[in-house]
Amino acid sequence: MLLLSPSATANAMPNVTPTLCTRSANLLACSDRDGNFYSVQSHGNTLYLRGYEGQRQRSWAQSSTRYGQLTFYSGVASDGETWVGYSRRVGWTTLNRVSSSSGQRFDLRCNRLGGCQ
Repeated sequence: MLLLSPSATANAMPNVTPTLCTRSANLLACSDRDGNFYSVQSHGNTLYLRGYEGQRQRSWAQSSTRYGQLTFYSGVASDGETWVGYSRRVGWTTLNRVSSSSGQRFDLRCNRLGGCQ
């Protein structure tokens, strides 16, 4: 059975465009009024994401695989941009590092109590 429900984040963050999501046992598909959509499918310890950015008019795909506290991911967009990264959980903190073919790189540290920096 599929369920339709508005995203809970829309109520928590009023400046965010509300999303509409459809869910089954291992697939989540969402879209918003700005023409963006994405889907997430799980298969074992691997997640597959596919999406479309309405403003940039590009589609993208990403996969991630988890090994214990470490997750590796890579993606590609229809305009040729690619990216790779990893996330590592250390206690209540997640350390993220991403690099893209456009030259962007960033480190993001997220904590359950303090948010992301």
